[in-house]
Amino acid sequence: MAFAPVPRASVSDHVFGQLRDAIVGGRYRPGDTLPGERELAAAFAVNRHAIREALRRLQQLGLVRVSQGGATRVLDWRVHAGLDLALSLTQSDDVLPVETLVRDMLEMRACVGIDAARLCAERGDPAVSAAVVRAADEYGALAPDLPRMNEADIAMWRLIVSGSGNTAYLLAFNSLVAGTLAVGDVPPDGRAAELLDVAGHRRLAAAIAAGQGAAAARHARALLAAPVTTPTTPSGREARA
Repeated sequence: MAFAPVPRASVSDHVFGQLRDAIVGGRYRPGDTLPGERELAAAFAVNRHAIREALRRLQQLGLVRVSQGGATRVLDWRVHAGLDLALSLTQSDDVLPVETLVRDMLEMRACVGIDAARLCAERGDPAVSAAVVRAADEYGALAPDLPRMNEADIAMWRLIVSGSGNTAYLLAFNSLVAGTLAVGDVPPDGRAAELLDVAGHRRLAAAIAAGQGAAAARHARALLAAPVTTPTTPSGREARA
């Protein structure tokens, strides 16, 4: 296939992006062999160092396997890639070729959040619990400013996920809130049902402070499973308190 020559600035980024998109988009299929370094360098009009750097990054994402002195074979991203692939794509305004990606990211976010809330309550660190309650109070004071509430919502959930004591959840959370991955491509006003539920955030914080794991999970589920829509009422409507 033909590749477009790239400008000299950040040449490895351009090579990486084009190869990544070619693999994820299906132009190279699992098991295919990429052209050799010399051929790729000629196609992109760059030096072989830029090609090696791009291939290294593709391998880190789980898109290719680079054999020492041998061929570079394409891997199936559905088997080998992780959330870093989705993050890499959203940072360049691309998305995985999956029609349900926004739904899928919301579902993962809910799963992590619900169990993190339960663990945060059950593991009962008083300092964390107090911080979550303060965060919920500060959150309510921002209504109905959806962009600011969105930022405060992420800050409150960071406290909860950190308080769960689960490092894997924390790393997943960090990926989910990077770029647009927090809620796929859904803007804050599309999550008005969740963000404007100030009472729900306070109930969640109170359950965590009381050490009630089941109740915390239930309140987290109610928030994170709220319908995702575009509000039809004026943005100045009152939040539920």
